[in-house]
Amino acid sequence: MNKIPLAGVIGSPIAHSKSPQLHKHWLKTYGLQGFYIPMDVSNADLRQVLTTLPQMGFVGVNVTIPHKETILEIADLVTDRATLIGAANTLIFRKDGKIHADNTDGYGFLENLKAGAPMWNPKAGAAAVLGAGGASRAVVASLLDAGVPEILLTNRTRVRAEKLAADFGHRVQVVDWVQAGNILEEAVLTVNTTSLGMIGKQDLRVPLDGLRKGSIVTDLVYTPLQTQLIKVAEQRGCITVDGLGMLLHQAVPAFERWFGKRPVVDSATRAAALR
Repeated sequence: MNKIPLAGVIGSPIAHSKSPQLHKHWLKTYGLQGFYIPMDVSNADLRQVLTTLPQMGFVGVNVTIPHKETILEIADLVTDRATLIGAANTLIFRKDGKIHADNTDGYGFLENLKAGAPMWNPKAGAAAVLGAGGASRAVVASLLDAGVPEILLTNRTRVRAEKLAADFGHRVQVVDWVQAGNILEEAVLTVNTTSLGMIGKQDLRVPLDGLRKGSIVTDLVYTPLQTQLIKVAEQRGCITVDGLGMLLHQAVPAFERWFGKRPVVDSATRAAALR
């Protein structure tokens, strides 16, 4: 008799994660056997936990903060995009015992953008990207891949932005954080990849009067769904895309690999994640 496939998400803290209710919704919707479990695991225990999980019937896990970079040293196989981004969010435990690491954040970001702003043409002009952390690296990689001609990158710590630009090449231009408001005027697309504006974090204190009517604005923060950036962008006549869809879409390839069915992101999926 086949084992019931198990998957889950590893991070610390993890109680806030919406992934369990999302995967549970898909398992129920498609009538599949399986479970998805949140696991609070410290850095010290990470390697031991990952070697034990496959023996317990786990087919894979998502990895979130603070393990997304560390995981690359533990995995046996790492995809090119996870190597380029310098982080992984999805692990597949293969039948031969090897751990396969991938990053689906960029895929999730682009799919969410296409769904929320189908008129977006990557080649139409520059993208302004706020932040230079792990999420930013996934966003920059996917935007360059989609054919965006120039990325105007700004971060509170400039040296971090310069490191990212050096890794991704001449199409990424670094701009001082104090000039962040000015790059919005040039951008066809504006992306906030920082945690600024999230519940419990500092506000995003970037002047937003440069946002152009008709430009596309997306915020990776989804608590709250209507961030200050999204509210102001709507008032200024921009097309806005909230951050929840990225979480939903990045989960699609993982769910398909683990449970054998490609799920669809629809209004019921959003509702399940927001419950």
